[in-house]
Amino acid sequence: MGNLICLFYVMFAIFLGEWVSRATKSWIPSMLVTALMFLIGYWTFFPKNLIEQASYSKSFITICIGLLLVHLGTLMSVKKLLKQWKAVCIAVLGMMGSLIFTLTIGLYFFGHATVFATVPTLTGGLVGAALMTQGLQAAGITAIVSYPVVMFIIHHIVSFPLISVMLKKEGRRLQSVYAADPKSTQQSISSEKLCDKKQHRRLAMLDGQYDTPAFLIFKVTVIAIVSFWIGHVLHNAINVNILCLLFGVVAHTIGFLPDNVLHKAGAFNWLMYGLIAYILAGLNSTTPQTLIRIFLPIITLIVLGLMGMFLVSILLAKPMGMHKEMAFACALTALCGFPADYILTDDVVKNLTADINEQEFLLDNMLPKMLVGGFATVSIASVFVVSIFLKLI
Repeated sequence: MGNLICLFYVMFAIFLGEWVSRATKSWIPSMLVTALMFLIGYWTFFPKNLIEQASYSKSFITICIGLLLVHLGTLMSVKKLLKQWKAVCIAVLGMMGSLIFTLTIGLYFFGHATVFATVPTLTGGLVGAALMTQGLQAAGITAIVSYPVVMFIIHHIVSFPLISVMLKKEGRRLQSVYAADPKSTQQSISSEKLCDKKQHRRLAMLDGQYDTPAFLIFKVTVIAIVSFWIGHVLHNAINVNILCLLFGVVAHTIGFLPDNVLHKAGAFNWLMYGLIAYILAGLNSTTPQTLIRIFLPIITLIVLGLMGMFLVSILLAKPMGMHKEMAFACALTALCGFPADYILTDDVVKNLTADINEQEFLLDNMLPKMLVGGFATVSIASVFVVSIFLKLI
């Protein structure tokens, strides 16, 4: 029964976040509410091993990440992926702008230990927090080992609503584009999909009555295994997460995987909820005293980091052919990465419209930029930033 109670706590926090997001039209993101519920729960009655007891073990989370990343590849084509080089430039340069501000003004006021322990999380999200915490523990620097986790909590409280606002503004702009000529816009999306199908030989396997949920999940698992195996052969020279996404795109392009594969298999929500729970499990070691002690330095560093990202994105928006809200949202992906960038974008789109065709148009224009920007910063650049900062502490 204890396992069921833990699952009850997890699902309650997640659905409450979804309800608040719907009620506020995504002005308050679901992930923010859920994170606060987890934080309060860990300070009161949640068991510290809540996530494991709710069935979300580390092994299951590895499965979640692999399958979900392959799934995300089925939401875009190779053509779309290559088009997002502008989003990569804005995201990475925005990250650099954040580092410049925090490593100059921030160092002057707060000293190197606080800055070096927290900034990699600000510019690298969950990956930065996990790698920094692991590195500090390995180095025996236990006095500041909680700093990356605290930064992770606080900057999400700030960044989630900000990203949501930027995406909401961009979404409304795109809605006006769609409203001006919905038929033409939808035909453009359909013709692009048809063009992709003609350019690549379809490998559709046992479509129809034999393309069951189990078979769809089996095919996704095959792609994930191949991605992990190649990552192992390359000694992780290329991040496994990136390989899963890329091979998911290729498998979708050649017809091995259908569009939106895990939704068709009915497994997407359960896997996504598991990943959300795993991320928020990091809050179980944070105390109110820790938050109070370093609250001011961290808030100041967040403000400095956001200023750097904002200035860079505003300067690059017009040359890169993006509206400033979308450019700033791309830069902000450095603060969260996957799956938060996906969840926030999907959250905003679903709250802006119930029209399936309009949702597809909005996602088609915003999601690839957010995903690729997040992978460039959180999955790739953050690894290099953490390795450098650990040597400087």
